[in-house]
Amino acid sequence: MSETAPLPLPVARSVASLRQTVKDWRAAGLRIGFVPTMGALHAGHLSLVEMARARADRVVVSIFVNPTQFGPSEDFGKYPRQEAADAARLAAFGVDVLFAPTVAEMYPAGASTTVTVGLVTDRLEGEFRPTHFAGVATVVAKLLNQVRPDVAVFGEKDYQQLLVVRRLVRDLDIDTDIVPGPTVREADGLAMSSRNAYLSSEDRAIAASLPSVLNFAATQLRTGADAAPLIEAGKAELLKAGFGAVQYLDLADAETLAPLAKADRPARLLVAALVGRTRLIDNIAV
Repeated sequence: MSETAPLPLPVARSVASLRQTVKDWRAAGLRIGFVPTMGALHAGHLSLVEMARARADRVVVSIFVNPTQFGPSEDFGKYPRQEAADAARLAAFGVDVLFAPTVAEMYPAGASTTVTVGLVTDRLEGEFRPTHFAGVATVVAKLLNQVRPDVAVFGEKDYQQLLVVRRLVRDLDIDTDIVPGPTVREADGLAMSSRNAYLSSEDRAIAASLPSVLNFAATQLRTGADAAPLIEAGKAELLKAGFGAVQYLDLADAETLAPLAKADRPARLLVAALVGRTRLIDNIAV
């Protein structure tokens, strides 16, 4: 299936090639799991692969740096790309097929359809990255249609994205079970992210304050404390630690992302902040 240098696992470069493989699996009565990624894989991604493997007979992982979810001033051009290293890691984890399409394969000339999801995209990431979720929803709808998996695993680290995908699948009657994967963290609590590779040693030390602030605020919120003073104190602490800006630190309903004054129902504390030239996001259940 591969059209480039040999990799240590089967690779589909085209939708037609992928669909033939999936068709053969279906004919054999096999259950299919799927993990979509943009590559630059780390232990967090591989934990999602393990979850898919536990729930399926065959696992597809996609690597596609999706241009439509990057804004004009964002890091599409420099986003880390390391297909050979990623493929080796996926092979070691028993992935059956890597789907690695080109931009032209995913968005043929003349493609003009965009998928948008309302309500859960209005705030937080939607405010600061207004075109982001249309790009996410469109590519996820395409990938789910291309792979047609029984189960797909998405990380909770991108919590708002997880809610967008759940709503997309529900509203469009896509027959795939969306399973959330817990955030995997470094020893000091920083959420694993491909963008952590951008951090200088100084920025990396500053970044460690992000989970610390989240955990402290979440602990207080669980006792019934008001959100507003904790949020203001958390923002101030992040700026004091060396973050250049805090775009949001917010307590929100865990299902709708509506803002909350108290954690009087299942909630999430979510944050986006800039350290150096790197934008970090994180969240924690409250």
